[in-house]
Order: sequence, then structure tokens, then C-alpha cells
Amino acid sequence: MGFPALSSFSTSSSCCSISWSSSSLFDKLGFSSKNGTQLRVCTETNFRKNMLPRASLSSSDPLLVKAARGEQVSRPPAWMMRQAGRYMAVYRKLAEKHPSFRERSEKTDLIVEISLQPWKAFRPDGVIIFSDILTPLPAFGVPFDIEEVRGPVIQSPIRSEEGLKTLHPIDLDKLHFVGESLRILRQEVGEQAAVLGFVGAPWTIATYIVEGGTTRTYTNIKSMCHTAPHVLRALLSHLTQAISDYVIFQIESGAHCIQIFDSWGGQLPPDMWEKWSKPYIMEIVGKVRDKCPQTPLVLYINGNGGFLERIKGTGVDVIGLDWTVDMADGRCRLGNDISIQGNVDPAYLFSALPALTDEIQRVVRCAGQRGHILNLGHGVLVGTPEEAVAHFFDVARSLNYDNNLSEDHVRNKTEVVV
Repeated sequence: MGFPALSSFSTSSSCCSISWSSSSLFDKLGFSSKNGTQLRVCTETNFRKNMLPRASLSSSDPLLVKAARGEQVSRPPAWMMRQAGRYMAVYRKLAEKHPSFRERSEKTDLIVEISLQPWKAFRPDGVIIFSDILTPLPAFGVPFDIEEVRGPVIQSPIRSEEGLKTLHPIDLDKLHFVGESLRILRQEVGEQAAVLGFVGAPWTIATYIVEGGTTRTYTNIKSMCHTAPHVLRALLSHLTQAISDYVIFQIESGAHCIQIFDSWGGQLPPDMWEKWSKPYIMEIVGKVRDKCPQTPLVLYINGNGGFLERIKGTGVDVIGLDWTVDMADGRCRLGNDISIQGNVDPAYLFSALPALTDEIQRVVRCAGQRGHILNLGHGVLVGTPEEAVAHFFDVARSLNYDNNLSEDHVRNKTEVVV
């Protein structure tokens, strides 16, 4: 990650108490087989000790980009996963006219319009492109449909060497609508907010491809780890290259920041995640770093509490926490040398607004004064009141590390126990 000089800053001895001083087939395809709150206290020393700037940074960068890099900011930037979607009346009205999700997520004008709906309504600090992690699949040889009840459906799952023959390098021309949309979004929001792109991690994308769609058991792909590991490695390697190219394409099209969703990574035992997901994410990070060293990368894994420390080793700039991880524990376990994102429980948006305010403030205090992007611990739920989303962002904008998040304020609001 790239950071400014940090010698003038001191760290707190606590997570939450804040004191800042300012086979031939495989070869042909290019695969490799090798490949009330009580808060804990933890001591953090050598804050960002080994973090050196990757490249010169611009003072005009959006707040979210600065926070992702760990730079000093006046308040935490805020956005929400799934902030564009069915909870918004304006989206539901548009969806009535355009009932196909594929159409809504693959036509430039609709992508831009939907992506900007929450921007116009709430002014979040991040505007994420309206898309899907499966969107690039047809561009490298995996057609899919989205059915109303079943969701995504892949008619020909890949579970053998024969199935691998359908794969080919990603054809980015087939994803022109993604690039066009990002360029327009960048023009629309300027530097007032970060434009966010996103991709699925290889393991998560492979899950859909192997299972043929969504699943509750993951039996096919998990058994494949043992019955056909060479096929699974080949598939993951192919996905890694395709996703890396897709990330770089999004960045070159205007994305300030990229979030990697390993949505089903949390379904693996930690040691299995280390083997079947982490190396491929690390490879993506390395490839992107080579081409786009200044672009922050965020990694979100649903159900990641059991292996937070392992996630840190991927090399990403920001780790997203779901709501099952206490923010204080997350900061203690990860330390201060990496940025974090999250993690208000989406259900709080159904609560009374004062309770939502208190939870936002608690999460922000526990995250600390650097390297935090305020977000939910998962996506916005269907039926969420729009006024609660508006309140979330209003509260975020009202925060100030020097005032309402000062050390005295923390002591008054938070009981810290050793």
C-alpha cells in the first residue's frame, strides 16, 4: 500500500481508545497444476512500520481512496454494498420497464442510471457499478442465464477435463458496456466520490461454474478438491488470469478502487481456503499491482471471522468485515497496518434511527482514526427503508475524528476493559 510519512503520528495502546497526535490440454489452456459495549484492548506497535508508498499520491483523490490507502482523513468515507437495488422505489420502477436483470446489468445506459440512483439520493462516498460477479463469464466461454426463482443457471457445469475445453482467454470487447459505464460514471461523479469496480474471486466464481448455479451444500466443488484436484486447479488458474485482466480493464476504464468478492470463501474450512482460494487471490493482487500500483484493492469474504489473519496475507489494501465480527476484535486481530471496511449489521437499518446512529458511531470508534471505510457487514436488505439509508449517510458525513470521535468522546461513550 502507499502511505505518506507517518513518523509524526502515534498509535493508541487500544483498538478503540484513540489517541492520535495529528496434460497437453492443460498446457494448451495455459494452466498450472502447481498453482452497551465492552471492547477488548490490544497493543499495536510499529504502526504501518513496513508500509512504503508505491507511487506518488494525489491530494485530489476521493476520500474513500485515501482511507483505503491508510492516509489521514477527517472522517471515515461511507458506501454500502448493494446500495443500488430493490429497496429503492426508483429502481423498482425501472425494473418494471426492464424486467431482465441481464438487460439491466449489460446495457450501458441502464447500468449508469441504476449506479447513479443512490448517488443522486444519498451522496455516498463510493459509487459502485451496477453489475454482477458472473457478468464476465460469457467473455471467457461460460454462458449463463438468470432465472426468476432459481437465480443464475449454468447449463453445462465444468467438472472434467472435457469441460475445460470450452474455456478461452477473456474477450474484453464483449464487456465493452462495463468499460463504457465506468468511464461515464467517472465523468458524472468527478472526484466527489470514488467509482468502484468489482469482481468475484476465483473460488467463488468456480463454485457457480462447478455447481451449475447457486447451492447450499457446495458438495460438487468441495468433493472435486479431492476427486479431481487437477481439474479444479486448472479451472481456478484460468479464472485467475481472466479476473486479473478484467480488474485491470475496469481500472483503465475509470475505477478508482476494486472490490474482490470471495462470497463463498467462508464456506471453506480455513486450511482449505488457504489452499483453494488464497493463492489465486494473491496472484490477482500481484498481477494488478504490476499494472496499477496505486489502485486500492478491497477483499470481502462473507463469514470470514474464522480466518481474518489468513486473509491479511493476500496483500490487499482493505479487508471487509461482515457483521459477525466485532469491529474491535477485527482491528485487534488485523492490526493497524491494513485498512478495514464495514461492518454495521444491515438489520440495524430497520431499527429506530437513534439506535442506528449509536451503532454507526460505535463501529467507527472501534475501527480507529485511520484506514476505515464505513459500510454494512453485508449488502442492503430488500425492504430496507430509504430514510434509514439516508440517515446512515447523514450520520457518516457528520462524523469528525477531531470532534465527535475524539479521545474524550470515546471515553464518555465507550467502556474499555482490559
